[in-house]
Amino acid sequence: MGSKKKSSAAERPKAPAPLLRLHRISRTYGDREALLPLSLDLPAGRCVALYGHNGSGKSTMLRIASGRDKPTTGTVEFDGRPMDEDDPEVRARVAVVGDTVACYPDLTVREHLELVTVAHGVADAAGWIDQVLEDRRLADHGDALPSSLSSGQMQSLLLAAALVRPRDLLVLDEPEQRLDPGARRRLAELLVGEKEDGVAVLLATHHPELAEEVADRMIALEDGRVIADGKPAAVLAQTGIHA
Repeated sequence: MGSKKKSSAAERPKAPAPLLRLHRISRTYGDREALLPLSLDLPAGRCVALYGHNGSGKSTMLRIASGRDKPTTGTVEFDGRPMDEDDPEVRARVAVVGDTVACYPDLTVREHLELVTVAHGVADAAGWIDQVLEDRRLADHGDALPSSLSSGQMQSLLLAAALVRPRDLLVLDEPEQRLDPGARRRLAELLVGEKEDGVAVLLATHHPELAEEVADRMIALEDGRVIADGKPAAVLAQTGIHA
C-alpha cells in the first residue's frame, strides 16, 4: 500500500494576510479593566463578530480597532501601518457605524448621504445614493429630516452613510439594534455581500443569529475577557447561547 505524500510548507496555501491586526491589546480606565489582553487578525473578505452583554468590552474593542481610542497595552495595525483615525489612509478606507446617532438636524436623509459622497470623492454620487436609499428601504424618505425618522429608519440611515462611501474595513457596533426581523435578515444578506466584495467586517452584536449567519469567527466577551473564541457554532455551543 502506497504511502500518502505529505505536502511541503511551500505547497500549502498561505493564510491571507490580515488587513486589521490587534496584538495583545488591553484597555483600563483608572482602576477598571475594561478589556483584558486579546489578539485578533482580520483578513479582507472575512467577518469577526463580538458577542457579549453591555459592559462586556465589545464597544471598547471596536473603538480601539477603528482608531477612535488607544489601547493601554498592545498594538493595532491597519494594512501594515499603525491604526489612527486621523490618518488619511484610515479615513479613506475604514467605515464605522458606531453606537451613537450623529446627524445634522437641518439636513435631509439625501443631503446626509451627499455630504458623505462629497467628502470621499464618490463618482456618480446621485445614482449611487439612489441605489443605497432603495437597498436600505429609505427611498421614500430621501427628503425627510432625521427628526421625522423612526428609530429603525435612523439605524438604516447610519448604515447607508457607511455604504455610500468606499471602504475596505467595515466596523459596526450592534448594527441590528432598532431593526425589525425583516430588516435584520436584509442586514445579514448585506454583510455577506460585503465579504464577497472583499470587505473585512468587524461587528459587535447582541444577536447570535446574526453572528452565525455572517461571521467566520466569533469572540464571546464577559467583563472584558474572552470566554470563547472560534467558529460561531462552536462558540454558541460552548457558552450555551442559543441562536
